[in-house]
Amino acid sequence: MANHIQKHESNRGDRTPSPERELWVAVLGRALLDAFQKPPNLNLKLRINKTHDMYFKYNRDQARHFFLSGGEYFTEICEMAGRDATYVKEKVRKLVLRANGWNVDVPMSFPSKYRSRSTGNKKKQKGLTGNSYYAAKKNG
Repeated sequence: MANHIQKHESNRGDRTPSPERELWVAVLGRALLDAFQKPPNLNLKLRINKTHDMYFKYNRDQARHFFLSGGEYFTEICEMAGRDATYVKEKVRKLVLRANGWNVDVPMSFPSKYRSRSTGNKKKQKGLTGNSYYAAKKNG
């Protein structure tokens, strides 16, 4: 099917995307909305609302799983939408991590200033621990 879409678009003289491609872009957009939509404002003391809340969370988790698992259908849908599947997967992974409170903007290269020890000009006194360290610091 993806080959059909590419052949169809190559025959068009203008640069507008085909209706099929727009459809698959809309499918990816709907999945993104499902993955990051805010929960409804419900009174959770009512029994029916608890079920609705669990259904909402299930749908959100399934949409996130669709992006993060990167299965066969995900790759095919990205291809038909004209998007790179690995790029989309990485962007959504960062959005999910940010939504869970992680800072994904810090590079993980080594040595990192967040992971390395302090290299200041502090003199370390070896062998002193606890109260003896503070006593030597006070006298010296």
